Amino acid sequence: MTKAEIFELFRRLAEDDPDPQTELEYENVFQLLVAVVFSAQSTDAGVNKATRALFAQVKTPAQMVALGEAAVKEHIRTIGLLNTKAKNAIALSRKLVEEFGGEVPRTLDELTSLPGVGRKTANVVLNCAYGEETFAVDTHVFRVCNRTGLAKGKTPDEVEAKLDKRVPQPFRRHAHHWLILHGRYTCKARLPECWRCKIVDLCGYRTKVLEPPASRKGS
Repeated sequence: MTKAEIFELFRRLAEDDPDPQTELEYENVFQLLVAVVFSAQSTDAGVNKATRALFAQVKTPAQMVALGEAAVKEHIRTIGLLNTKAKNAIALSRKLVEEFGGEVPRTLDELTSLPGVGRKTANVVLNCAYGEETFAVDTHVFRVCNRTGLAKGKTPDEVEAKLDKRVPQPFRRHAHHWLILHGRYTCKARLPECWRCKIVDLCGYRTKVLEPPASRKGS
């Protein structure tokens, strides 16, 4: 994909949604961090459903520690990997209290030192909370980048590095949001909806689905 094609790809995605935001619900940076940790192998909608009551009660790391692991499990029992996620929520909260004065740090290295926080989670927090030009590569971004040819890579880290090199201004701040939303609602895993895709002519995917399933069955 050429520089001109990459610019046009993001121009079109930005045209429909100039100021994209995460679909996770939160009131402060700490809640965002926890929500992103909970979102691993879960949908944002599922996480939001599970955290509404929790976040009404817990606003700070200290409050999370005081609540305790068992109570956290009860709140998030509807999402996957709840045992690990509850354990990490308490552990990262304790570390925030003990080592960071209860504040969520602003650097990648410090964020990834927290239990349950990987590079993708850290990049989401840096981008959404602190306005950094980071590229969080989740399953949607990974798929879209490889399918389209925007940033092919065998691992999320490879895709992230290529995005960092290739995404131009003024699109860097929101690039990963546009790619997430495009993967979630258009360039879907099982059946990419190429027939309604705004960037279909720029995409290098060889087996494009240019008609909806109903149309193909009736043809």
